[in-house]
Amino acid sequence: MKKIGFDCEKYRKLQSENIKKRIDQFGDKLYLEFGGKLFDDYHASRVLPGFEPDSKLKMLLELKDQAEIILVISAGDIERNKVRDDLGISYQEDVLRLRDQFMEKGLYVGGVVITQYSGQKVVDLYRQQLEKMGIRVYFHYVIQGYPSNISLILSEDGFGKNDYIETSRPLVVVTAPGPGSGKMATCLSQLYHENKRGAKAGYAKFETFPIWNLPLKHPVNIAYEAATADLNDLNVIDPFHLEAYGISTVNYNRDVAIFPVLSAMFEGIYGESPYRSPTDMGVNMAGHCISNDDVCCEASRQEIIRRYYHALCDREKGKENQTEVYRLELIMRQAHVTQGDRVVVPAALERARLTNGPAASLELPDGSIVTGKTTELLGACATLLLNAMKILAEIPDPVTLISPEAILPIQDLKIKYLGSKNPRLHTDETLIALSSSAYADYNARRALEQLPSLRGCQAHVTVILSEVDQRLLKKLGIEVTTEPVRESAPTAEL
Repeated sequence: MKKIGFDCEKYRKLQSENIKKRIDQFGDKLYLEFGGKLFDDYHASRVLPGFEPDSKLKMLLELKDQAEIILVISAGDIERNKVRDDLGISYQEDVLRLRDQFMEKGLYVGGVVITQYSGQKVVDLYRQQLEKMGIRVYFHYVIQGYPSNISLILSEDGFGKNDYIETSRPLVVVTAPGPGSGKMATCLSQLYHENKRGAKAGYAKFETFPIWNLPLKHPVNIAYEAATADLNDLNVIDPFHLEAYGISTVNYNRDVAIFPVLSAMFEGIYGESPYRSPTDMGVNMAGHCISNDDVCCEASRQEIIRRYYHALCDREKGKENQTEVYRLELIMRQAHVTQGDRVVVPAALERARLTNGPAASLELPDGSIVTGKTTELLGACATLLLNAMKILAEIPDPVTLISPEAILPIQDLKIKYLGSKNPRLHTDETLIALSSSAYADYNARRALEQLPSLRGCQAHVTVILSEVDQRLLKKLGIEVTTEPVRESAPTAEL
């Protein structure tokens, strides 16, 4: 049974209550910059066990009668065709995906803002695509000297050039497919325009990590640094909050560095700044909802190790990320963890040593470890899945779930007709063969029924996985790491 360390129901209640208070603080309207992922926030669910991946969305649904959503994408990301690594789709596609999902949930989407626009032709085509779909599109322009040139920014040649976004509800959630899209600048531009129109509007930030009221070196906050190692984000003590209140809180370096500029902008718009520190700007109740700190600390340490393995494998695949690897090595030391602290790692390595070939291991829900080796018929991951399902279904080990006669035709198809060099079945092919057997075989059917129990289980493989196996394990919800070692050419999938 997975241990729980976070009270998700309490979080949704506290978060929505505090957002309502922030709306009341400003009067007419609150622009809420929404950092991180509204959907599928698996990082949060990993480091805060009990946090549901769609918790923030559910919280927002409690405010749906007051809220509308503005999606932001930068012209530069459109021009570069930037891709979300976790989904494998472009930011342009993700804007449409997010819009569809918000609307399916009954949330109102007011439009799309394209930031840092400077006449790019590909951006004009994207705008036309959106407008043909009935989506309102707004342009925000490049401002020379942003964010330091305050006098230009707060003028008709700065924010004044941007399109004013027509909104109709008291809570405007500003979100984007990824970082660097221009969410904060969009919010500030709107404050400038609202002030010109005599409306009382405010700004706040909803960013789950780092958690401001946890210690600087708490594993949950260190895990955030691991997650953003490629951006070189650093957690720091908020010096403005410490000076203003005498209380030590945690923020991250970019918000602390930009705060004097933001404060000057607020003064230029409002006459005075409503905030005395970056921490004041945030609305984040996550730290108040940790129900078992030990569970969250251990989960965060495991996340740090996972991030390190992923960076090592990216480097082996040719990604220029040596700085990220060095950063994660330092984070590992700060968190006092090693690869061996991930229990599935030594188990997989030992099985590989004994069998002299690629191997895999998985930690079952009860904490026991199951392993799998590479065979003539199956890859290590495929063997691991079958072994795990057998144990969960209490099927004796000698029982064969898939007969060799069922596997051989699939191998023939791969080699003779699909041009593969690897005759062994991948995980997806193995599950298809198992499901075919399940129609007539009771044990195969019982084994398949165990697949949902593998969600959230930890696994490790001694070679880099094929994309097929990576996708399948992700769909099953298995959190897998691999050694940064390529499988030998004779057995690698081409």
